[in-house]
Amino acid sequence: MADVSHRPGDISGHPDVTEMRDRYARVLGGRDVVLVDGPVLLAGLYCAISPWTVHFSGAQPQLAFNNLILGIAIAVLGFGLAMGPARMYGLSWALAAVGVWLIVAPWVVGSNPTTGTIVNNIIVGAITCLLGLAAAAMLMRATRRPTA
Repeated sequence: MADVSHRPGDISGHPDVTEMRDRYARVLGGRDVVLVDGPVLLAGLYCAISPWTVHFSGAQPQLAFNNLILGIAIAVLGFGLAMGPARMYGLSWALAAVGVWLIVAPWVVGSNPTTGTIVNNIIVGAITCLLGLAAAAMLMRATRRPTA
C-alpha cells in the first residue's frame, strides 16, 4: 500500500508538483489587481443606493433607475473581477465607459438636475472610470510580461 502519511508543507514528491506550481503562479499572476476588485464592488453598491442616499429618487426617477441599474452592473463586474479575474479583466474598459456615462447621465437622463445629483454622479463616475482604467492598465501590463 502507498505511503499516504501527511507531512505538512512537503509536496516535493507529488507527481504533479510542477503542474500545480505553474497553475498556482498563473492564478496569482497579476494579483496586484486585487486592489481594484473591492473598490469596484463598493462603488457599484454605492451607485445603486445613491438615489436614496442623496435623496433624488423622487425628483429624478429616471436618473434613480439609471443609477440603480448601473450600480448593480458595476457591483456584478466587481464581483466577477474578484472571482474570475482571467475572464473578467477584459471588461475593465467597460467600467471606464460606465464611469463616463455616470458623469454625463444627470444631463442626458435627468431633468433639471440639482447640484447634489450632479456632484454625486461626477464623483461616482470618476471613481468608476479611474478604477476601470487602473484595472485595464494592470491587465495590459500583465499581458506584456514575458512568461518564463
